[in-house]
Amino acid sequence: MSSMTDLVFLLLIFFMITSTLVSPNAIKLFLPSSSSKTPSPQTIAVSIDKDIKYYVGDKEFQFEAIEGELLTQLANIKDATIVLNVDKSVPTEYLVKVMDIANRNQFKMILATAPGQQ
Repeated sequence: MSSMTDLVFLLLIFFMITSTLVSPNAIKLFLPSSSSKTPSPQTIAVSIDKDIKYYVGDKEFQFEAIEGELLTQLANIKDATIVLNVDKSVPTEYLVKVMDIANRNQFKMILATAPGQQ
């Protein structure tokens, strides 16, 4: 009986350790190195400025219209990549909303960074 108890405790420890390694709700984000001089493959740019105004390319859009515009512009493009430019003062919730649009439509997304800044 004591060997059975040891086995149960070993299994319990094993499952506790392996369950902490699994993260099913992780957001996959491609972050380019800021010291890299190689431009990232870009299909379209989405920007959010400090006043929480959304831009697709150079045009300003309301948040509700961004998903439709991205679907229109990326309709026939395989492996579409969106470069997300966000002002550093913008709260994270607005960034996550745009990332959610990309996730729903299975677009790849890259978060743009300024070279040499940390």
